[in-house]
Amino acid sequence: MSFVHLHVHTQYSILDGLSDIKKLFARAQELGMPGIAITDHGNMYGVKDFHDISAKFPDIKPIIGCEVYVTRHYDHKLKDNEHKRYYHLILLAKNYEGYRNLMKIVSIGHIEGMYYKPRVSHEVIEKYHDNLICCSACLAGEIPQGIVAGDEKAVDEAIQWHKRVFGDDYYLEVMMHKTRVPGLPLDLYETQKEYCAEIFKLAEKHGVKVVATNDVHFVRKEDGPVHDRLICLTTNANIDDPNRLRYTQEEYLKSEEEMAEIFPDHPEVLSNTMEVFNKVERYEINRGHVLPKFRIDKSFLENIDYYLDKYSDIIDNGKYEIRKDHDGNVIEKSYRGDEFCRSVAFLCHLAYKGARDRYGDTLTEEQQERLHFELMTISFMGFPDYFLIVQDFINWGRRNGVSIGPGRGSAAGSCVAYCLGITNLDPIRYDLLFERFLNPERISMPDIDVDFDDEGRFRVIQYVQEHYGADHVSHVVTFGTMAAKLAVKDVARISNLPIPESNRLTKMILDRPVVVKENGVDVEYKPTLA
Repeated sequence: MSFVHLHVHTQYSILDGLSDIKKLFARAQELGMPGIAITDHGNMYGVKDFHDISAKFPDIKPIIGCEVYVTRHYDHKLKDNEHKRYYHLILLAKNYEGYRNLMKIVSIGHIEGMYYKPRVSHEVIEKYHDNLICCSACLAGEIPQGIVAGDEKAVDEAIQWHKRVFGDDYYLEVMMHKTRVPGLPLDLYETQKEYCAEIFKLAEKHGVKVVATNDVHFVRKEDGPVHDRLICLTTNANIDDPNRLRYTQEEYLKSEEEMAEIFPDHPEVLSNTMEVFNKVERYEINRGHVLPKFRIDKSFLENIDYYLDKYSDIIDNGKYEIRKDHDGNVIEKSYRGDEFCRSVAFLCHLAYKGARDRYGDTLTEEQQERLHFELMTISFMGFPDYFLIVQDFINWGRRNGVSIGPGRGSAAGSCVAYCLGITNLDPIRYDLLFERFLNPERISMPDIDVDFDDEGRFRVIQYVQEHYGADHVSHVVTFGTMAAKLAVKDVARISNLPIPESNRLTKMILDRPVVVKENGVDVEYKPTLA
């Protein structure tokens, strides 16, 4: 095998890519490819899935990248076409440091450069270019756009800039999509042929290697019509609109043989992809739990030795992080640090102080045992700072007039959360289980659901940003997917299907999948539409 795909869009190229990541890996495995890249438009949403799924395909090396939007200007106030213009550029991470730089570039695009698209400047790319491989991208790239416009000077300058920044890690990119869809014009293919011919001349002129890509948007050739309908939904166009945006339906994960047929006179553009592949290392991106350290009151730290001694049994239960193998044998034991010990002591101090406020100065045996058990568990699992951080912003909100819910979900089963003021439900009184919230047998991050009023939510987020620094606070994205009924209705609409027929089809779809037993195994029942 002497070819890998370096320009691939997944379903995380929202409303443009159709490729399911697991199916991409499965198809790459079928084709005997040693690696595959992910290069979604302007984002890295799919990287975690891509990395985790790659572990199930050990013979395929994951290549993490992004197709970024590049502009020369960031001024949002300037509305002329020159300042709206942006170009596509493929960036691939060679190793973990390159991955970090790629994350930085993409983040800057979303935070500072958002104007229709998350854009980055040449200055940003140059600043964070280390350990990144760069490819010139599709027809929307700066080099192809210059070629099509006939601006030879701009093209030469652009190549020279990229070559200066990336050196031998800069590659020119060629792709050709000759559609076989009846009635679809070959205009794009003819344009691609012209710019590819120029690319080869420029490569020789500037001493830059060329790689072949296919701008993959779906996995198999037969997925083309489905992708075509997705583009209709994206552009709100009917399927029979002659002027709508259309792809060639050649943008699938082609085999090495299919790619070789496209470039019979330039076999090096396939083998050059292996040069890129060999530059990329395998690396781990999962970092475990990452939490900021809570700032403990100075007055408490003045007597820290007293508290470290007072709560020594709880601190000792968690001050070493222990890793075990599948048989339960200890394989690693590492000290969590003095800061961790101080955080546990402060958490215990606040929890017992809150318990006296909640239950009175004298705690019952049940209350003492419950509180001690929970604190031992929190210490063992390594989450004292999490509880300190959450109680801090919740109590700040309450002090500043923010309406906050009493608590919901499994966190309502925590007596520590109740004593810290995180929740307002007494788990002992209502016989709620702590183990539903935290269980040492399956260590995972606690998940405390907190409800704020709309205005208060913004104020609390502001407080957290000011307290911990904006670069330590982030929102967690939620992706909406098309439910079956809605998908059928949308496809019926763009296909000009009569509304009664659309309704008839959607009524046949169950709101929730039915799971049936088949030979003692749960199987999802999938009815046939007719």
